[in-house]
Amino acid sequence: MSTSPPADRRTLIADTAIGLVAAAGLRGLTHRAVDAAAGLPAGSTSYYLRTRTALIGACYQRLAELDLADVDGVSPFGTAPPALPGTSGRGPSGRGPSGRGPSGRGPADRGPADREAAAAALAGLLYRWLTVGRERQLARFELSLEAARNPELEADLRRAGREPRVRAAGIVAALGADRSEEAAELLVAWTEGLLYDRLAGALARSRPAPDLAELTAVARRMLAAALGDPA
Repeated sequence: MSTSPPADRRTLIADTAIGLVAAAGLRGLTHRAVDAAAGLPAGSTSYYLRTRTALIGACYQRLAELDLADVDGVSPFGTAPPALPGTSGRGPSGRGPSGRGPSGRGPADRGPADREAAAAALAGLLYRWLTVGRERQLARFELSLEAARNPELEADLRRAGREPRVRAAGIVAALGADRSEEAAELLVAWTEGLLYDRLAGALARSRPAPDLAELTAVARRMLAAALGDPA
């Protein structure tokens, strides 16, 4: 039986709930099922997250935390890429006051090697989320759809989705994007679409196993398009 402190217990509850959704869909997500799967005393999940809406909101937050940890683990510009305008004291271009990122280099200093590093990082993320992170991504898609049916979840989903877009905007700004927020929206949308297509799309079960080289080629094209490079 778990004796973890409250903060750890909330994380345990969210992680367990995500695992249940990955295994059985939303029909498998109940407070009682989370208690049983997590090895918690009956009523524990309800104590911390009284409603189903609160439980799903906690899942959104935890999924964002896990995905951001993956992003920061492979970012070619460190764990704190330039932020969006109005955040972290950055300048209007989404970079620092000098227009440079945390490495001290600005977009004018970045070349093909930086874009190749970014493509490799994005491909690594895609590969991870299509393999060892597959169940988590499937749960994320299913949980996200619930917000389309339940307006009470919209704010939680929006809040969870903001920081990944901030990270993406910082990275494309560092690579020289003129409109970093627009470029980030495209890059996130294409990433989401690729993941959904390969995990749950009509041909998902018939596709070959994920291939890092192929994903790197795809990532290069996605970045080039998002950055507005000539075809």
